[in-house]
Amino acid sequence: MNMKKLYKPKFGTNGFKTMVFVLAGTLIFSSCKRTTIIEYNEAGYNSGNGSGTGTNPATGFTKPIVEVANGSITTNTKWTKDKIYRLNGFVRVGRDAKNKAGLAAIEGVTLEIEAGTVIIGDRETKGTLVVQRGNKLIAEGTASQPIIFTSERAPGLREPGDWGGVVLCGKATNNQSGGEAELEGAYEGWHGGTVDTDNSGILKYVRIDYAGTPINPNQEVNSLTMGSVGSGTVIDYVQCSYGLDDAFEWFGGTVNAKHLIAYRGLDDDFDVDFGFRGTVQFAIGIRDANSADQSGSNGFEVDNDGTGSSVTPYTSPQFSNVTIIGPKKDRTKTISTQFQNAMHLRRNNKIKIYNSVFTAYPNGLFIDGATTLANAANGELVLKNNVLAGVDGWGANGYGTGGTTTFPNPVGVETKSTGNVGTQTIDVWFKTASFGNETYGKWQDLGIDETIFDLGATPKFTLNTGSILLAGASFTGLTGFDVVTHRGAFGTSDWTSGWANFTPQTNVY
Repeated sequence: MNMKKLYKPKFGTNGFKTMVFVLAGTLIFSSCKRTTIIEYNEAGYNSGNGSGTGTNPATGFTKPIVEVANGSITTNTKWTKDKIYRLNGFVRVGRDAKNKAGLAAIEGVTLEIEAGTVIIGDRETKGTLVVQRGNKLIAEGTASQPIIFTSERAPGLREPGDWGGVVLCGKATNNQSGGEAELEGAYEGWHGGTVDTDNSGILKYVRIDYAGTPINPNQEVNSLTMGSVGSGTVIDYVQCSYGLDDAFEWFGGTVNAKHLIAYRGLDDDFDVDFGFRGTVQFAIGIRDANSADQSGSNGFEVDNDGTGSSVTPYTSPQFSNVTIIGPKKDRTKTISTQFQNAMHLRRNNKIKIYNSVFTAYPNGLFIDGATTLANAANGELVLKNNVLAGVDGWGANGYGTGGTTTFPNPVGVETKSTGNVGTQTIDVWFKTASFGNETYGKWQDLGIDETIFDLGATPKFTLNTGSILLAGASFTGLTGFDVVTHRGAFGTSDWTSGWANFTPQTNVY
């Protein structure tokens, strides 16, 4: 049957997004989930004994498929790479005290996932893994054996939103009323507390593909959702690809992260809300020219909270060495009109972004709202040693504005705002000499390899010889970062090698 989904407006905006899903097959439920023959073959397996064990026809490798039932994992559990685990409905590690069934809380449970393990999400039941407060997920892959969360469907049939995603709920502080909140979708993703050093486990060398199913109309799970996750948690080498909502979203918390890849998602690459205050370094976002959210797609979308209030703690994370690659490789490339900003900084946030690179969006930087502009004027919203670049020949300014040629694409500007930063216009403020920010008319001036825009192959991430980005980074007065000389996510070494993958549609697991 066809399911039409209206996307959520981001914190009350009027934009909606629409996508149609085609669901194949039916489910029969008894004490455990069973798939029909059609679904089983669609997932790439052929079982002759009905036991859930099948042979992958592309490799001849046989693994049993373990059905993980909806509900709580209540004791320490290990998933191993010799099996494939299918999430049916909401699979929870532990149980939160605020559960709607009124059952006793369960904390101290650890789900360990062995390096090289594959986990698939059931499409019909919106398979989702939720780590409840006080519990842990230890998903520590390696560069040669990453842990993979993905669609249950066969190569060529996978779609964004095929399953839910990975959700971590912690006990760190946020700025919501009473210090606690439930994640959007009302699926009992309660988060928040008073323990900023809280530990929700480890995600390292992990890939998350085709996540983001709608839980309720207008409410989706992100590929990786972090609700009030504490600084004791390790997030390192994580790739989120082809998600239906945001790739990474932080709702409060203090968790630090490194080596993040947001690849061809639909909504925002890095969405930051509710008082998040962690440190993130080495991250890249790459977009598909035809895939954007009707609420507007951005590299960064940053809010203090949904109304832009002055509740504390403020959303004030530090990001460094981020590369945001927009959808427009060249001036003739038609892109979705829903693409907006490389950075949309709004609603009274106090983010700090250093040593980063932004290109190929209709707008480079947008500082939105009087309170956000005041934070910039007061030195609480900080942008230093960053680079904005346009697209060669796209209008007179590299953003589709001016000139005599009209292109069938959204047009924008290098920097824009809803007012001045103090007494300065936004472009004068951004180019303040002591900030060290730079602007260029085209991304080719930066020494970025053109393959970074291309679909269907592994991009060349390292900078070309002579790139201006190989130098210019500064960490003076900063803490919590690795000190490097290059601006953007990459210098001369490729930290995606071995574990990341950019063709998940064709992968056989």
